[in-house]
Amino acid sequence: MFKRLSSVLLVILVILISSTAYSGDEFRKLDNKAFKAGERLTFDVKYGFVTAGVAVMSIPRIKKMSNRDSYNIVFEVNSVPNFDWVYKVRDRYETYMDVQGLFPWRFEQHVREGKYTRDFSAFFDQRRHKAKTSDGEYNVPKYVNDIVSAFYITRTFDYSKMKRGEKIHLQNFFKDKVYDLDVEYHGKETIKVGAGTFDCIIIEPLVLEGGLFKSEGNILIWLTNDNLKIPIKVKTKVVVGAIDAELTKYEGLNGPIRAKK
Repeated sequence: MFKRLSSVLLVILVILISSTAYSGDEFRKLDNKAFKAGERLTFDVKYGFVTAGVAVMSIPRIKKMSNRDSYNIVFEVNSVPNFDWVYKVRDRYETYMDVQGLFPWRFEQHVREGKYTRDFSAFFDQRRHKAKTSDGEYNVPKYVNDIVSAFYITRTFDYSKMKRGEKIHLQNFFKDKVYDLDVEYHGKETIKVGAGTFDCIIIEPLVLEGGLFKSEGNILIWLTNDNLKIPIKVKTKVVVGAIDAELTKYEGLNGPIRAKK
């Protein structure tokens, strides 16, 4: 009888240990006051003085990925009908970002820009430090980012004590390689866009590959100078000229915008 009881207890203990190991308690837990599920940000994309497209960054839901709650983050850019004949754009990026640890589990990229197309997806096995794509499996650093998750985690950083030129170091996996992705702090500025006037901080992601645009120059991002760090404006060089994306509408925020004037 005691032998049977000890066997049952041993089985229960093994189940509990296995369950705890799989629950993901080994992962980091980061504070996030910047965003939540339900956030939706809309931007006018301008090429010179012309509104060429509309971009939407949204977090429509939380979904289980690898048995963990994850933000489903979607970034879409579409040219407006009147601009399609000049340069048609239908871009979609999607990532699943761990709610507690703020690292990605899955990333997809579908680019349609003029005659240029690119499709890419990766599953991040953050327990084994592997990235799996259609071309194979690759070793990656712990908590490696994709380009979308890297942007969202930058919204959670504290820039209040940073000096101009200081950098935060991240790493980004794309295709078959891990790239360094430094984020450089450029100071503060008050800017006016369609959604209002905001006190902002300015950052520059030094993207080598896997970016949100086929960039040939620097990318500057204005974030609200408060806990939310909402992107207000993005300025980037492309093959010909420059593109500005300016916030026109926001909803589902994780609190009030204290940087709005």
